[in-house]
Amino acid sequence: MMKLKSILTVGLILFALLSFKPFADSTKYKCMIQMTNYTGEGAYVVISLINPEGHYEKTLYVQGDDDEWYHDISEWWTFYGKKHTDIDAITGATISGGERQISVIDIEDSKIDSGYSIRFETAVEDQEYYAQDVEFPLTSENVKSKKEGKGFIRYVRMMPN
Repeated sequence: MMKLKSILTVGLILFALLSFKPFADSTKYKCMIQMTNYTGEGAYVVISLINPEGHYEKTLYVQGDDDEWYHDISEWWTFYGKKHTDIDAITGATISGGERQISVIDIEDSKIDSGYSIRFETAVEDQEYYAQDVEFPLTSENVKSKKEGKGFIRYVRMMPN
């Protein structure tokens, strides 16, 4: 009986060790967003991870913590609105015209140089919505560079933290 318990215990330990998936390695990046000198309300900015097929995979950060206005970021809302994942830990205040904001975003190392992209969407109350204000492939070079915006974002600069 004692031998059977020992075998079962060893078996359970081996099963637990073999089925355990460690957390994916990731790197934190400082992400500075410099806004254009527009007038009006603060901008909502959503930073998303886009998979190689061009679909949303994960929300990395949201500038704007009043979820009443999230539906104005319509492409992202189509993704987020279905899942309603908890994003409280990755939200901050809106960014006004001419301001800059530095956020820290966490990106899994396996997503770099593997066909993924990062997208910055912007919306300002009673003004335009830019679904791809800034979007670029997640490559080793791009995560250490400056990318120009097409709408409310003047540029985004990323660097490993």
